[in-house]
Amino acid sequence: MTATQAKWVERIIIGLCVASILFIFQPFSIQLFSIGCVTVVIGALAFNLVPLCREGVPVRSLVRVSIIILIILGVAAALGVGTAFMYVAYLETLR
Repeated sequence: MTATQAKWVERIIIGLCVASILFIFQPFSIQLFSIGCVTVVIGALAFNLVPLCREGVPVRSLVRVSIIILIILGVAAALGVGTAFMYVAYLETLR
């Protein structure tokens, strides 16, 4: 990756993080708030890519780490949904 490409990737990630925080704290639209809630998680995970945004790091490494981060997000989401279903099953046994 060239220095220019690395700088742009870093700026895009930081811009995503800043935009998501602005979307969360704006008082006008619930839809923007919802978008902000989703993008703040994506931005926080993408922020792990910032150390790889240097000159000389191959793009392949950036893509590989991105895939690992997406897998982690998927596992965390599956655990959250699974826990919610188990909690509902638990509450049904209390009736």
